[in-house]
Amino acid sequence: MDSNDTILITGGSGYIGSHTIIEMLASTSLEVVSIDNQSNSSLATYSRIEEITGKKVISYSIDLCDKSKTEDIFKKHKFTGIIHFAAYKAVGESVEQPLKYYHNNITSLVNVLELAKQYEVLNIIFSSSCSVYGNVEKLPVDESTPLPEAESPYAYTKQIGENIIKDFCNANKKQIAVSLRYFNPVGAHMTGLNGEDPINKPSNLVPIITGVAAGKFPLLTVHGSDYPTRDGTCIRDYIHVTDIGTAHILALQFLLNKKNKSNYSVYNLGTGNGVSVLEAIRSFEKIANLKLNYVLGPRRAGDVIAVYSDSKKVFNDLGWTCKFGIDEMMDSAWKWETHKNQG
Repeated sequence: MDSNDTILITGGSGYIGSHTIIEMLASTSLEVVSIDNQSNSSLATYSRIEEITGKKVISYSIDLCDKSKTEDIFKKHKFTGIIHFAAYKAVGESVEQPLKYYHNNITSLVNVLELAKQYEVLNIIFSSSCSVYGNVEKLPVDESTPLPEAESPYAYTKQIGENIIKDFCNANKKQIAVSLRYFNPVGAHMTGLNGEDPINKPSNLVPIITGVAAGKFPLLTVHGSDYPTRDGTCIRDYIHVTDIGTAHILALQFLLNKKNKSNYSVYNLGTGNGVSVLEAIRSFEKIANLKLNYVLGPRRAGDVIAVYSDSKKVFNDLGWTCKFGIDEMMDSAWKWETHKNQG
């Protein structure tokens, strides 16, 4: 990698995008440009990145579905690689508003790929999801697990997105790409200075847990307690957001250093350990030393029963492993919630 290399990060003021920028600025000499339309994030994120890293991020508030405005950014900067996070991501909302998800998530990706080809940006990392696996019979899942019918429009946009990128790379042999299927990102930067901060009400478990504990929400509803799992609640593979950020950097270095054997690769990112919703709640209660106000409610449309990862491939190829466990995830998330309330 060259110290003059500039990486475009779409969705850079979002949860995972911002933590990836922090790790990139802290551990590499790469320059970063962010595009985000702030549909579910705030410009204040860039100030937090600067506070943690001491570096200012060039950013543009642009909707990637507007190809003309997006192209203006490609004209201004010479990019070496793209990490594409920008997408709507709420499973429940995607069930209620499928066209919103199909339009945004697919159009934005196609625009980015067309501009990558036009401006010869050869290295692409795609933010995929374990949701592509749906309800599978055999756990843990690995990259060769056949993908079933998606359980939600959101998940289907990730399946479609992967296929679009694979076909794009097959048709344009210079292009190389990696799709990272990550499991359930949680936690915050270990300083507690940056974390999940959606504009819309969060649909993910951990920010709802910390929000209830902080008095922002009256109670947490556990969606479903009659699943065929060890305690009746859904099982997920929770992974610290900083570990995910690090994986994106390793994947980018993998491509830039020409270590890939094919022009398109897929990797799972997970701990390999399934944690139930109730187990996650108990971890938080232990870390925060308080009882959480929660009730057991009905199942939620689009949720899968259980999914966790076999991550041997990403360890073997990229040398990536998880550094943080569930207690550290909860501890950092609670630090962030406390910091926000003080701010």
